[in-house]
Amino acid sequence: MSNYHKPEAKTVAKLEDLANILRIHSLDSTLASKSGHPTSCSSMAEIMSVLFFHTMRYKISAPKDASSDRFILSKGHAAPILYAAWAEAGLFPTKELLNLRKFDSDLEGHPTPRLNFVDVATGSLGQGLSVAAGMAYVGKYFDKASYRTYCLIGDGESAEGSIWEALHFASFYNLDNLCAIFDVNRLGQSEPTSLQHNMEVYRKRLEAFGFNALVVDGHDVEELVKAFHEAEQTKGRPTAILAKTFKGKNFVNIEDLENWHGKAITGAQGQEVVKHLQSLLKNVGTGERTIPKPVEDAPKVDISSVKLDTPPSYKLGEQVATRLAYGTALAKLAKNNSRVISLDGDTKNSTFAEKIKAVDSKRFIEGYIAEQNLVGVAIGAACRDRTVAFVSAFAAFFSRAYDQIRMGAISQTNVNFVGSHCGVSIGEDGPSQMALEDLAMFRAIPGSTVFYPCDAVSTERAAELAANTKGICFIRTSRPNTPVIYKNDEPLAIGKAKVVRSSNKDQALLIGAGVTLHEAVKAADILAKAGINVRVLDPFTIKPIDQKAIIENAVQTGGRIVTVEDHYPEGGLGEAVLSAIAEHPNLILKKIAVKDVPRSGKPDELLHHYGIDAVSIAKTTESFIKN
Repeated sequence: MSNYHKPEAKTVAKLEDLANILRIHSLDSTLASKSGHPTSCSSMAEIMSVLFFHTMRYKISAPKDASSDRFILSKGHAAPILYAAWAEAGLFPTKELLNLRKFDSDLEGHPTPRLNFVDVATGSLGQGLSVAAGMAYVGKYFDKASYRTYCLIGDGESAEGSIWEALHFASFYNLDNLCAIFDVNRLGQSEPTSLQHNMEVYRKRLEAFGFNALVVDGHDVEELVKAFHEAEQTKGRPTAILAKTFKGKNFVNIEDLENWHGKAITGAQGQEVVKHLQSLLKNVGTGERTIPKPVEDAPKVDISSVKLDTPPSYKLGEQVATRLAYGTALAKLAKNNSRVISLDGDTKNSTFAEKIKAVDSKRFIEGYIAEQNLVGVAIGAACRDRTVAFVSAFAAFFSRAYDQIRMGAISQTNVNFVGSHCGVSIGEDGPSQMALEDLAMFRAIPGSTVFYPCDAVSTERAAELAANTKGICFIRTSRPNTPVIYKNDEPLAIGKAKVVRSSNKDQALLIGAGVTLHEAVKAADILAKAGINVRVLDPFTIKPIDQKAIIENAVQTGGRIVTVEDHYPEGGLGEAVLSAIAEHPNLILKKIAVKDVPRSGKPDELLHHYGIDAVSIAKTTESFIKN
């Protein structure tokens, strides 16, 4: 192997000591908290020792430095040993490890970015490798820098399909700067894993996925050092280090035994284990820590104040689908900032995410039909503020990646999601393609912003606002062409609604969004012919909802509100408005929504059948006013 130098005996001894020191810290911290996963930490101790004190290049002074190597602990329940490694590296005093899992400590039971050395939250298993792949993709193709990404995966979580989606992605894009480490310790939470220690099966599977697969003794420091060196030297494909380990390694009367998952080791037994670990120390790992310095070649990146390259340019009344306007906006944002990127799951010609390719084809990432990995890659790509990531798909398909999106919020990610093909208005494709729960799904995400633009102008502005908004953003786009109702210079803001139809004699407030806003406007025309005036309001964002505008306009229109949405009744526009008026005693709301699982049909047929077209809205509103 080129340039490989076998580590000196004293280096090996030092790394072995450090592994046992990390075990002791893991035991002590879980004992202090009376909870945790010390046996899961123990199986990976040598891996962590070699990574943090021999292989990885990083800065203690700046744990998230752009040029430093990345490390993702996918098996997040082994957090105590991650914390121990950073403490031993000198980031914070080791005595702080005894605050594990305390309410006033950021050393939580599973890692979160409350800690300055954690990029993403982990603990919902099977997600770390996708995030790592996103980081590696950015490093290889956008930053073109020397830093490498390491992801440590538990053998139990490797049963998750998202792991195999990530393996396919990493291999397809030749991410040779990515190293996946499988801690094959044989035991799951409640019983042995399906493959246990069948290392040959693991090797064949990883090789079949296009990885350079290396089977090693995960407790042999020399083997690990050599394997990580080979991973760095391997070009054109990622490496997987398959480490055969034992759960509870070096824990007396516990090693490789079942029923020790997630249990602190207390009392005399804990003292015996610690005493044994101390007896293994050669006292060469207690001195200065050697941490290789990173190569300072990651470029400076500015993702602030991202704007449309040119303003919207539409004619009032022009028929444009909001999904098409999103593609136009994406391209404009990409022209303005070289770090705006697009990811899609083989729907780019329907979501119009492919429009970014006309600006720079390299900034489009095809994730194929693997939405869980798609979302994870986007979260990784957005880490350390390296990109402004937009992820698009049919909105219904984000539901299969909801756990990744949920974890993204815990990870403090700034990923922007764009879901097209919403509601029954898509027509003949039928209910499997119709997103009717997506607003509820994204509204439930903590800190999220949910846009529901009704025309091309507001869609372009939604994309621009999302690019500059912290937290998860969701933009709901529609398939049908709808008329442009806003002037190109119309000011639009998060949490600010727009009144699009009003008079001094309005008897009710109609609130629609997207397709149903236009149906509400047509309903207002129908009612006007019958001598009934109603006001129509476009919320623009469903979260935050413009409480002030809703209440003020509702009071001015007799206290009657009608919401109409191409969405199920639960959790959508109607319930957002209900929440806004909940403490106002003189307002009453009528909620119109799709109440049943729909069927195929023409869009107009479906809108009418489910009571959300103009004729139905007018009829329901008139009855509401009179009764």
